[in-house]
Amino acid sequence: MISFPRLECWNTKTKVATVAADVDKRRVLCRIPLTLLRERFGASPDEPMRAVTRHRLTIQEAARKLIESESYEEDGSIWIGAQDI
Repeated sequence: MISFPRLECWNTKTKVATVAADVDKRRVLCRIPLTLLRERFGASPDEPMRAVTRHRLTIQEAARKLIESESYEEDGSIWIGAQDI
């Protein structure tokens, strides 16, 4: 089972948003870069998390598909790319 608690954060150095997923009682970090947030959702560089909040369901659905297909990065996280949204 996959669920998405309302846990999100922004990394100012890497310019990547992280949304948490719980997968079979295990936490998986799902990451989406600012470049994609800007391209797909018109995110502002000053307030990128506003786009994450507004488009949460779309981002979660992309993350869900990647988790279900076991498309994990080496560190166990999920990377959401342009082809995923």
